[in-house]
Amino acid sequence: MNIYEKIRRICRPIRILVGIVLITIGVIIQNPWFFLGVIPLLAGVVNFCPLCSITKKCSIK
Repeated sequence: MNIYEKIRRICRPIRILVGIVLITIGVIIQNPWFFLGVIPLLAGVVNFCPLCSITKKCSIK
């Protein structure tokens, strides 16, 4: 396992958590900009790794 695959394993739950937190903050303070949390949430749920797509060094299994 190379370093990029290790980063991807750590990064996915963080993206999901950040997305949920941003959406929750948006609902609480009623600011529509926080609904951009959908982007990291979807990236985490569908297992899309921006680092992998940019570097082409790790593969999504």
